[in-house]
Amino acid sequence: MGAVEGTVTALYVAAEHHAPMEPRDALTVEAGSGIVGDRYHGSRHRHVTVQAAADLAAAAAELGAPVTPPMTRRNVTVDVPVPTEPGTRIVIGDVLLEVVRIAAPCRIMETSIGPGGRAALRRRGGTAFRALSSGTIRLGDAVRAAPAGPSS
Repeated sequence: MGAVEGTVTALYVAAEHHAPMEPRDALTVEAGSGIVGDRYHGSRHRHVTVQAAADLAAAAAELGAPVTPPMTRRNVTVDVPVPTEPGTRIVIGDVLLEVVRIAAPCRIMETSIGPGGRAALRRRGGTAFRALSSGTIRLGDAVRAAPAGPSS
């Protein structure tokens, strides 16, 4: 596995669609299902969403207003760039994740962030990953590149 590249700075879940994001110290992830207790648990591919803190700062600068991790409705915030190329793998804590697609900001951002929120997050909305292994992701956990592997 690659060297430590960064760390987890925030963790959130929402039990249901449109429910408020709730902070967590740790997330339990199930391979093939996602985060236990999150609205997307059991979905086909959107198991864990990850965003970069620097992208939130850039969006806030563009918008001229704060953009905090729960406003974007992503699960994990990290202090390094997040890969976007489908098939790319990373390890967060002891969980192996594989990029499915970019997590484009949706119209809910206009409510959670405010007018212009969706536009400010364009190309900064994070990435949706599938969970290839089960485990726990905790605040402060390492974020590492993982070797490419066969598709799951």
